[in-house]
Amino acid sequence: MNSDHRRMWLEKLTRSRHQLSMTYGIDNLRFETAYWYKDVDLFALEALYGVEFMQKIYFHIIALEASKLVSLNPQQFELGEFSRFHTPAFEKLWRTIIHKVWGQWRYQHNSPDYHGPAFNSQAKFVQTQPVTILSGETQVLTFCGGGKDSLVGMKLLERADVPYATFSYSNSIYGQSEHQHTLIDGLVQKSASTCQHQLRVYDSFVDAPVLQLYPEIEEIIAAETPTSLFAALPILLQHGYRYMVLAHERSANTGNLIWSETGEDINHQWGKSYEAERLLNQYIQSEFISNCAYFSILQPIYDTTIFNLLRKDQDLITETHSCNIKKPWCCQCPKCAYVWLNYMAYLDTEKVQQMFPDNLFDTQANQLWFYQMLGLGEHTPFECIGEIGETRLAFELCRRKGITGKAMSMYQQYFPHLDIAPIFERYLTVDMSQAGIPSAIADRIQPQLEEALEDSRQYIRGFLGKSSI
Repeated sequence: MNSDHRRMWLEKLTRSRHQLSMTYGIDNLRFETAYWYKDVDLFALEALYGVEFMQKIYFHIIALEASKLVSLNPQQFELGEFSRFHTPAFEKLWRTIIHKVWGQWRYQHNSPDYHGPAFNSQAKFVQTQPVTILSGETQVLTFCGGGKDSLVGMKLLERADVPYATFSYSNSIYGQSEHQHTLIDGLVQKSASTCQHQLRVYDSFVDAPVLQLYPEIEEIIAAETPTSLFAALPILLQHGYRYMVLAHERSANTGNLIWSETGEDINHQWGKSYEAERLLNQYIQSEFISNCAYFSILQPIYDTTIFNLLRKDQDLITETHSCNIKKPWCCQCPKCAYVWLNYMAYLDTEKVQQMFPDNLFDTQANQLWFYQMLGLGEHTPFECIGEIGETRLAFELCRRKGITGKAMSMYQQYFPHLDIAPIFERYLTVDMSQAGIPSAIADRIQPQLEEALEDSRQYIRGFLGKSSI
């Protein structure tokens, strides 16, 4: 790639009481992102915590929003007026995120030696202290994107008698903002959320014909989960939430392939992994809010148990959506194919058909996705989906349920006799040791997970028979 002089830069950030407006760019191209907070008063937060402290938060937001420009292979990164926030801690965080999240990009572009742009400023040690917030009446802020994981996470908290508020955000990359919030609200309104916080993100980069100017670039990558955590910090400060809770499952810890060129695990979902969770949690506590914790409530379990947990709330699955292409469902992407497969495997098929009238096993566009999900290609699809073993188990359950189709015929061709035992042993487990859930909440959640695990075993054995496991 001819990018020896390509540079990305941060220009300015302005704010009003409820809005952040950011300008950044690459070479001579300028882009803007605007955050609209529904119930955050940025002026009040600056008065309470200091302008410089809030500017430091704003800097992390604009830097991570601009990070998608790394997909255009810049060699330099100019922080401009924000260089005063360039500390060794920030540089370490940035470089880790760039290396891990853009591992997929490096693989797709055969650029094993690209490590992101070099800073044009020097990191400086700056002594700053995190703040300690006064807890609000509700201490848990649960992120809700409207999918099945969000539903399971909220219901776990409700059954554990843990009060929570919800946080949802829309982004131009997913289409019209109101449509996104309408879909998410349909699920949130069926929850016990004490308060519903919203963030609208408008991004000019999304609609720009950038790839036409950089024809050598195949795909734009973004660090969505890390960015969303920093975007939520003003909400924590405003309302006194102590915990940011997401619903990322254990399979997010496993990558799509081991890249022979570097020996590294290329993981599309790294931003959702337990490794990323620990990194971001420690950074936020040391740099921003000392008594805040970020964790995933589903980190101890795999999708196999999560889909089984959904059976407790089957009446609500029609309120879920997961597609990143055309919400609620495009029915032709890896995410839609994977969710449909597992809904059919673990839930009432008539209920699922209310959401998906067509048999996605027969959709031509999905044949490649199913082939890759089953571990038959060079790598699994670069999407937020489960592991190969989980997919094979779901296919086998669908076969036992009598579900047919083109992809099912492919499965039967390659797996006439599936060895269930190792799959059963790996995915039907609960591991609280590899999760960052605070003990006060973990003690209430773990019994539910153990019960769900046993329910999963009984459900699967009901189709496969005890002798096969």
